[in-house]
Amino acid sequence: MKILVLAVATVLVCAPATPQSVRSLVHGGNNEYAEGKFTDAEVNYRKALEKEAELVQGHFNLGNALHKQGKNEEAVRQYEQAIARSVDAQTKANGYYNIGNSFLSQQQYQQAIQAYVEGLKLKPDDADAKYNLSYALNMLKQQEQQQQQQKQNKDKNQQNKDDKNQQQNQQQQQQKQDQPPPKERQQQPQPSAQQQRQMSKEQAERILDVLKNSERDIQKKLRVRQAVRPKGEKDW
Repeated sequence: MKILVLAVATVLVCAPATPQSVRSLVHGGNNEYAEGKFTDAEVNYRKALEKEAELVQGHFNLGNALHKQGKNEEAVRQYEQAIARSVDAQTKANGYYNIGNSFLSQQQYQQAIQAYVEGLKLKPDDADAKYNLSYALNMLKQQEQQQQQQKQNKDKNQQNKDDKNQQQNQQQQQQKQDQPPPKERQQQPQPSAQQQRQMSKEQAERILDVLKNSERDIQKKLRVRQAVRPKGEKDW
């Protein structure tokens, strides 16, 4: 994919050393760009724009230097600045072409297609733009097919996961049905307060009976002891 560069006419004059002019900065940037020194070219283009912010060539070629460094988003902004300031249809068409290439480098095919179409409106016979437009359309189609396939695979995986979970739930439910229900321990009814009082009364009566029986036995034993008295001491 070619990148179009706008040149600035140079003026060959003999003059004392003075601060660099806008033209010399752009010209120097173009030379550095041609040598592959894109960072140095960027510096010169920016210096030129500091002196003349409306310079179409400065914005256009700065976009090129940024694009070569992979700074495509910023490059697109510079191309847009050049298009907005230019009154020349050819320059505008070249700007759209380079915008398309920047989007193409980022695999943003829809935006690239739109840029190429805008450029072809201004320059319908641009063979390079037509070729890149065809390429972008083909890549967009492949991208959409891949996304559709990925979506189908994702949906299929999710369905398999849901089916597996459903099967596990059914197995768990079946296991619960096969197992006997857990035994429940029934709580024995607690005696009422009246029942507790009755029980206490019965216990008391039994205790009294035991005491009475014991007392009769004791009295009987005492009577026996009184009938047979032990011998006392003898007299002299």
